[in-house]
Amino acid sequence: ATVPVTVRDAQADRPVGFATEVIPVLNKYGCNQGACHGAQHGRGGFKLSLFGFDPIADHFQIVQSAEGRRVVLSDPERSTILLKATLTMEHGGGERFPVGSQPYRLLQQWLEDGAPAPSRNDPTVAKVEVLPSRRLMQPGEQQQLAVRATWSDGRQEDITLTAQYDSLNDALARVDEHGLVQALDRGETYIMIRYCGQVGVFQVTVPYATTASTEPKGWKDHNYIDKHLRAKWRSLGLGPSPLCTDAEFLRRIYLDTIGTLPTPEEIRAFLADSDPDKRAKAIDRVLDRPEYVDYWTLKWGDLLRINRDALQDKGMWSFRNWVRAAIRDNRPMDQFARDIITAEGSTYLEGPANYYRIGRNASDWAETTSQVFLGVRIQCAKCHHHPFEKWSQDDYYGMAAFFVRMRTKSSQEFGLFGRETVVYLRPNGEQRHPRKGVIVPPRPLDGEVMDDPFDRRRRLADWLTNEGKLLFARNIVNRYWGYCMGRGLVEPLDDMRATNPPSNPELLDELAHDFIQSGYDVKHLLRTIMNSRGYQLSSRLSPANEADKENVYYGRYTVKRLTAEQLADAIDFATGTQVKYRGLPLGTRAIQLPDSKVQSYLLDVFGRPPRQVTCECERSIKPNIAQALHLVNGDLINNKIRDSKGRVARLFKEKKPLPQIVDELYLVTLSRPPVPPEREAALAWIAKAPQPRIGAEDLLWTLLNSKEFLFNH
Repeated sequence: ATVPVTVRDAQADRPVGFATEVIPVLNKYGCNQGACHGAQHGRGGFKLSLFGFDPIADHFQIVQSAEGRRVVLSDPERSTILLKATLTMEHGGGERFPVGSQPYRLLQQWLEDGAPAPSRNDPTVAKVEVLPSRRLMQPGEQQQLAVRATWSDGRQEDITLTAQYDSLNDALARVDEHGLVQALDRGETYIMIRYCGQVGVFQVTVPYATTASTEPKGWKDHNYIDKHLRAKWRSLGLGPSPLCTDAEFLRRIYLDTIGTLPTPEEIRAFLADSDPDKRAKAIDRVLDRPEYVDYWTLKWGDLLRINRDALQDKGMWSFRNWVRAAIRDNRPMDQFARDIITAEGSTYLEGPANYYRIGRNASDWAETTSQVFLGVRIQCAKCHHHPFEKWSQDDYYGMAAFFVRMRTKSSQEFGLFGRETVVYLRPNGEQRHPRKGVIVPPRPLDGEVMDDPFDRRRRLADWLTNEGKLLFARNIVNRYWGYCMGRGLVEPLDDMRATNPPSNPELLDELAHDFIQSGYDVKHLLRTIMNSRGYQLSSRLSPANEADKENVYYGRYTVKRLTAEQLADAIDFATGTQVKYRGLPLGTRAIQLPDSKVQSYLLDVFGRPPRQVTCECERSIKPNIAQALHLVNGDLINNKIRDSKGRVARLFKEKKPLPQIVDELYLVTLSRPPVPPEREAALAWIAKAPQPRIGAEDLLWTLLNSKEFLFNH
């Protein structure tokens, strides 16, 4: 190919720009990072803004502070900034670049130009483009990246030498400081490229095996989810496990949809059903169960941090009951979000108004709204530019500007429900930028400036379900996908950013578009996921997917530990007993608890969230020794098993045959009948026990402590 090239102004004497050229050098070589001069108090009396987010202050620090001793304009090579960076002079940070290197020459030229200062009118980077954006590679192969920046004035520039490069998985691929990527092992990862507050990624794919050896035989897509999963498996040389059994499927959809185990009667009826569409019909039935409302009210209570410490009892119940009614009515998710964001009035009468009692100020509400409804963590941008994302302080305070006029007050008189808190909107009030001192207009993430003479939040809600609807929909479908499949397409679920790409971008986008087309119908979303063949795969490893150890590409179902509430209810169900929660009527289940302040040692030990922070990570799924001890020899479990009104006692009072007792204990714990060797072993154990009832109690204890009971598989 012949490409015409025009060269102009190659010898032009153009001064080096501080914000556009010097700051990128300081960024690339770590001078302004948190471990060096970008620390809170700097290093060695020299402080720079973190990641160069304040070029004007940085210029002052370099050129004018410390009586100007860091630069010598008459003899640039004697400047401390060059001598220390090249280790010509002692430097705690070591050598950052050698004498005569490209960054050295650029800083030297800047000093020779008179160290010109930046201006607030300097162009900023609008976009970073990586070429190529992805590549299929083999271990040992290399790829040189080309990176191009587009500035706000329309100028484009090759920034390959000055961009920062980091591998998101050094075991799979590494990258040098000039953008040369080398594939090391099989799998898929990304190279993160950063430059002046903007980011880009390069995808490295190294197949695990040849496509032909892993193409699933007899595979039939149930819906578009399977099409995208299969395309990803093909690109990586992976393959799926076989379908799960009917018993595994029924237990799975009950736990994932209503947090509840199926009854023995439901299991037997499903296993005996010969209808080829029985799985789809079972999904429809379970989505219409009353427990669906309880389970998802609990989940959204966690996300919205509904707790009586912040809201008091009446506010907590008001918010919780409003969420419950919305889930019961299957309110479209866009309307659900709008009602919360635009809420005001009495916190006792208007449930969603309590959203503005969880946080304390505009910053809290901006952070919560971004993380809950967009899956974006903007907390870092409050003080400086986000280190791994494009969000700046301007973006942060643009979001805060939507909430700056919100206030709360206590009513002076006792109303119908006592003295209450009222959330109201002031007629004025502006958000000021803490560093620039200017008023920041309301602007959503990735949106345009927008205002409203009455209530700015209405414009934010409009944007969320119109211009920003894809961001909103991607966040919601990613969360529900993660709840069902054990890990999100973006993981963590609430950390969606360019430098944390989805494992299957095409699938995430189609899920989001389908969710929008359905009218933001959550039941439609769950039905689509659960009807896919990908969801119905076995959790057992297959030779075709054992290389994908973390199951990032969903070749099998991801095994999940039961949540604290699921486990508490499952133990009650299996033992035939009921916990009496303080302040609530007997029969209240763990998935029906209004908040985490209802006392329960078991729920606390197994990681229920305290609802103090807006993060999916607040719910702990890590095992610990207290959990093991509580299950193995805790009084609670043993007393439930031996309870005179419990399941084992009832079965013996009804004089059930021992084989039927064994079958029922398996059905109420593992949601399946025992296979013949298991039944024979259980009967032999009961026969050896001092009394048959004691043997049955031991069998139930064993099943309750088995992995098959404690995990959703």
